[in-house]
Amino acid sequence: MIDIKLLRDNPEKVKKACENKQVKIDIDKILELDKKKRGLIQEIEGMKAEQKKLGKDKIEKAKELKEKIKKLEPDLKKAEKEFNELFLQIPNLPLDDVPVGKGESENKIIREIGKKPKFSFKPKDYMELAKCDDIIDMERAAKVSGARFGYLKGGAVYLEFALIQLAFNTLVKEGFCPVIPPVMIKTEMMKAMGYTERGSEEIYQFLKDNLVLVGTSEQSIGPMHAGEVFNEKELPKRYVAFSPCFRREAGSYGKDTKGIFRVHQFYKVEMFSFCHPEKSKQEHQFFLKMEEKLMWVLKIPYRVVEMCTGDLGDPAAAKYDIEAWLPSENRYRETHSTSNCTDFQARRLNIRYKAKDGKMNFVHTLNGTAFATGRIIIAILENYQQKDGSIKIPAALQKYTKMKEI
Repeated sequence: MIDIKLLRDNPEKVKKACENKQVKIDIDKILELDKKKRGLIQEIEGMKAEQKKLGKDKIEKAKELKEKIKKLEPDLKKAEKEFNELFLQIPNLPLDDVPVGKGESENKIIREIGKKPKFSFKPKDYMELAKCDDIIDMERAAKVSGARFGYLKGGAVYLEFALIQLAFNTLVKEGFCPVIPPVMIKTEMMKAMGYTERGSEEIYQFLKDNLVLVGTSEQSIGPMHAGEVFNEKELPKRYVAFSPCFRREAGSYGKDTKGIFRVHQFYKVEMFSFCHPEKSKQEHQFFLKMEEKLMWVLKIPYRVVEMCTGDLGDPAAAKYDIEAWLPSENRYRETHSTSNCTDFQARRLNIRYKAKDGKMNFVHTLNGTAFATGRIIIAILENYQQKDGSIKIPAALQKYTKMKEI
């Protein structure tokens, strides 16, 4: 959530930020509820203070105040509930240097890296290649699990584990702590991460157990330190996590219906950082650098895209995507993202740090994809394909796969 003081002091800034994020929300209504809530708190606390001052000879007056407080408390509870429900719907405010735009078409291309492969033959798409090499089976997965599931087999499995090892080995050297997190978290923890106000339809929920499946491991790494206080010298605290991820893809009807590009279950290596507020922009660039390093070592052509305000999710104040080149589609497709969520999640999770002067402040949180392995496998298949349908394995992965081609 945002700082309530910012909302009270500069509501027009919040209104403009919501407008730029394409989020419709009644800020004036929230301010009205805030005023009502604060007025009731002040009134009740005033009567409680008066009660304490009354002597034993003022029993009737004390009873009268007690009854008034009793009548006002339900009103306060209702006002607080209404306020909290609306206040939590305010998204994180974009940073000032984020380009303003309504959606994907207005994102900003920062750079293109790598040479696109030139083939002496018509390149196949990854599913043609997968069928040829018998490494992805969608038909049997559909029989067993339904649409948007797939079996990885043979060489694809070796690629999967090689990518995981490459990511972990690279990032641990940079000070990331490796972790395998739970993939089911409490509903309130998902809410605290900022993914339920707009996006709950994408989440697999187990209502009887008050648990949800994560759509990315950042959703279980962020709450790890809920309610905790870091020492300033501990920051940044960086994690690299591996987990399966689950998404309903409710808003993706008709998109990427074939293959493993957009599925309900996939695997991902994710970076996460709790950092000093003054260092979060620097940390964001570091995350982007790590993502580019991993793409560069695989020699996959890619481009970096800066998201405009209208293409930012609720928790993000700034975000970059990396898109890999897919020859069969003659275009770039998203494989990575990295977001600076500033103090939005930390406020909701109450994660702070103690500064050298003793003051307590909220940390900033950042996340970034190391590898969404399925999508990188797609990029490898397409960019490293040979005329006979075989796939050369990137040199950086061969020490893990123990083979040079599929």
